[in-house]
Amino acid sequence: MLISGFDALLSDLDGVVYAGNGAIPKAIDALKRLDENSVVLAYITNNASRSPGAVAQHLIQLGAPASAEQVFGSADAGAELLAQKLPQGSRVLVVGSSYLRDCVSSFGMQIVASHLDKPVGVIQGFDPSIGWQDLADAAYAIHGGAIWIATNTDRTIPRAEGIAPGNGSLVEAVSAATNTEPLVAGKPEPLLFRRAAETFEATHPLVVGDRLDTDILGGNKAGYSTVLVLTGVDSVHSALAARSAERPDYIISDLSGLYETYPIIEVTGFGIRCGSALASVKDGTITVVGDESDLDAWRAACSAWWLAHPHQDTAVQPTVVFSQTVLTTP
Repeated sequence: MLISGFDALLSDLDGVVYAGNGAIPKAIDALKRLDENSVVLAYITNNASRSPGAVAQHLIQLGAPASAEQVFGSADAGAELLAQKLPQGSRVLVVGSSYLRDCVSSFGMQIVASHLDKPVGVIQGFDPSIGWQDLADAAYAIHGGAIWIATNTDRTIPRAEGIAPGNGSLVEAVSAATNTEPLVAGKPEPLLFRRAAETFEATHPLVVGDRLDTDILGGNKAGYSTVLVLTGVDSVHSALAARSAERPDYIISDLSGLYETYPIIEVTGFGIRCGSALASVKDGTITVVGDESDLDAWRAACSAWWLAHPHQDTAVQPTVVFSQTVLTTP
């Protein structure tokens, strides 16, 4: 099974374990089985709106194994990065949750209410209560020379009702108003992944997430194996088009796939074989002998395209043609 050989699972939350307040099907049972397979579990989240304790309590209510010590969040990483850039006692404008303010205060920073208080730092993290005035205050302070840190840049966040704007969308609004880019503390930077692995003394962790641009990119940057789960933001289509740095090592439908045997990706005379599917690339088109509804067909398509285009700096969506023609391996 896929999880064999790994000693830790570093799991994203939104879109992987839950969407909004509800658990994603099969996720909780999959997390419970990790212990019997001697795999340590850590949660890596870019959501800076809640404390590790609050996140753990939510997970426990859903039936998942969790403690505050297992949660590694971008609010703490953002406050730590801010403290590296500014001396204690510096005035900081916090655009985010009360927990993010607590994190910043714990490093000896002085929290101010608006740009009128002349902050030398701005830190921005997700919180549903953020409004126009908060974003405007951030922009004014940044225009005034304040250093700007974003806890994360996820453009979207999975909710029970669907996909909603995330912190990255709000960061982009401030960026457009200031013509400035923030320093980023959370995923896709590798800090949170490496800190979790070091905390649990994991030597061969597996990173699982639903986003290519944060979870997979961050796990790849950390030097760990990565698996894209198709229960959140990204799909087989976006995975196929992904630039090289954001390509996962594995693709699974949901977390139960951790306990299934992952098919061997085989190079043949006709193309890339995965299970019963066969994919080949010619002139920018991928031809797949297999069923479009079969995940193995998409795994084969991804492997064939990525092999043909190993160094891709921008996302490119190739044409994919599915065929039921049966080929015989020479």
